[in-house]
Amino acid sequence: MPRFVSLAPQETAARRATPGGTPPPSPPEGPRPFPLGVRLDAPADYDEIFRVVRGAVRHVLGIERTGLGLGLSNLPPSLGAYWPVTGNLIVLNEGLVQAMRANATSAREYNSFVFVILAHEYLHALGYLDEAAVRRVTASVAREALGPDHPASRMASGDLWRMYPFLQYAPRGDGRRLRVIGNFDSSSTQQYIR
Repeated sequence: MPRFVSLAPQETAARRATPGGTPPPSPPEGPRPFPLGVRLDAPADYDEIFRVVRGAVRHVLGIERTGLGLGLSNLPPSLGAYWPVTGNLIVLNEGLVQAMRANATSAREYNSFVFVILAHEYLHALGYLDEAAVRRVTASVAREALGPDHPASRMASGDLWRMYPFLQYAPRGDGRRLRVIGNFDSSSTQQYIR
């Protein structure tokens, strides 16, 4: 005997019927829209871009982590960022960010670059430790949340240093300097930290 009984389509529609007797509209077919993606089109700070990152990962994978911080450091140009395992601080290569800011043709391109780097490290913070897997998941999140033609999707699917050769000439550093960004991941703390 089946444990669950399915209702006939007419009965299901009747149960969902509104007081006027007509059933509510069914959800649209296809991917769910991701409204935060448009925030990458205008100038945005790290906090705003990270809000899009967290939202995109939650939208696509259904997981999130709050309470992360951001630091900027003078790292070698071959390193975009890092997240110390079990840590709560993402460290972004300030030289690469400056080089991209100086060479990007639009706010959308610059923000997409920062989105990809932050998304990659955020996925590490969520427990994706294998580098190849993180690259694939970053590309998948960007593609599903922002669309396949979005600059972030193209960047996440490719090699940033080949796409933007000027990055290899970004200022060199050794990571000895670290500047912590004060207003970061504020959407997870705005209710209790002002």
